[in-house]
Amino acid sequence: MRKIYHKDLQTIRTLTDQQFNVTQKNGTERAFTGKYDKHFDDGLYVDIVSGEPLFSSRDKFDSGCGWPAFSQPVEENVRNLSDSSHGIIRTEVRSRHADSHLGHVFPDGPQDKGGLRYCINSAALRFIPKAELEKEGYGDYLNLFLAGDIHEN
Repeated sequence: MRKIYHKDLQTIRTLTDQQFNVTQKNGTERAFTGKYDKHFDDGLYVDIVSGEPLFSSRDKFDSGCGWPAFSQPVEENVRNLSDSSHGIIRTEVRSRHADSHLGHVFPDGPQDKGGLRYCINSAALRFIPKAELEKEGYGDYLNLFLAGDIHEN
């Protein structure tokens, strides 16, 4: 049975200033400062506010941009919106249930993985190691880490 995710006001009250600025005020952490930029352990990245699953470490890659980069989300828990806030048109990425600002998506990712680069703020994420997925209530996602490439047909 899947969890029901929502914007959790209790959790929002516990966010650090940076986490609040990123997720609730559409901020951006400085490049190369986030704790998940160079983090490549097996596990699941979830929205820090709602806990909704967003990205798998299997889809993470080192883009050199200074923020965690993913080739695709794990399911439909992200929304893409047009963003022209800095005088350029970009595509903003937000979580579907909590409406947290996560980052932006660009069309310069690995071509063999679909060509997208989800450039995500570490401050918007909580990492759940593969070994703790079941305990944390994300056992349905263990199949992402079975031997072989899960994206092969």
